[in-house]
Amino acid sequence: MSAIEGLTGELRRLPGIGTRTALRLSYHLVKGPKEDIRRLARALAEVAERIRPCSRCGNYCSSDLCSVCRDPSRDRSMICVVEEAYEVGAIERAGRYGGLFHVLGGRLSPLDGVGPDELDIGGLLKRVRDPAEVPKEVILATNASVEGEATAVYLESLLRPFPVRVTRLARGIPVGSDLEYVDGTTIAEALAGRREVREDA
Repeated sequence: MSAIEGLTGELRRLPGIGTRTALRLSYHLVKGPKEDIRRLARALAEVAERIRPCSRCGNYCSSDLCSVCRDPSRDRSMICVVEEAYEVGAIERAGRYGGLFHVLGGRLSPLDGVGPDELDIGGLLKRVRDPAEVPKEVILATNASVEGEATAVYLESLLRPFPVRVTRLARGIPVGSDLEYVDGTTIAEALAGRREVREDA
């Protein structure tokens, strides 16, 4: 096997990268300056050596606790539960949430062999029980897929015995879209999550 074939095979293992794209990326790297390849190799080596899950929430970081868990200004009464670590960044970029996070590391998917034991559900329950944390609200921010919904329902059942408010992300119609082109499920979710319109006093 040539070095290019080996690189192409490794790139194909990445999500969303097929054989053609992997081959194109391989030749792009080979064709470019050698320093670009070395810089990429150094970045990958640094990630392999330094990045690990936060011991509290599961977000990726280079220390024992991530920057969110270390930040004393965060609202410690709220924990937002997400499926994957990259979703922490999506919520942070919105700039409207100031609480803590918990990364499950996936979602329930029996067909793919992902059950409760493969997710960090135990870590979440430990945090809810921990007298040092004692969150008042757990926000289930799982994706709006069949697996994401099943995960949220399962977590809701586990959290029910605890004195904590369990909420879900609202689902609705995207800003800028026309009702004519919105699917029925999204419209139903928007209707179920409707809120009262109040005039400002």
